[in-house]
Amino acid sequence: MLRNGLEPWHLLVVLAVVVLLFGSKKLPEMARGLGKSMRILKAETKALREDEAPADAAQGTAQATAAPQQPAADQARPAVTPTTVTKATETPRSTTTA
Repeated sequence: MLRNGLEPWHLLVVLAVVVLLFGSKKLPEMARGLGKSMRILKAETKALREDEAPADAAQGTAQATAAPQQPAADQARPAVTPTTVTKATETPRSTTTA
C-alpha cells in the first residue's frame, strides 16, 4: 500500500493545488522571495564558518597559555546589507464622483 509513497502524479496534484490556492501571479513573487532568503542564509552560514575557523585555530595556541579565550559571540561580524522589497504599484483610485 505505501510501497511507492510519492509518485509523479502525486507531485502534479500538489502542484495543481498550490497554483489554485496562491494563483499564478503570486508564485513567481514567492519563488523570488525564497531565493533571496536562501542567499541570505547561505551568506550567514558562510560568515559563521569563517568566524569559527580563526577561533578554532586560536584555541590551539591558547591551550599553551593560561589566559582564557573570549567566545566568538563577542567578536564583531560584518553586517548583512538589507534589501528593499517593492510591491507592484496599484493604480490610483479616482476620488471624484459623477
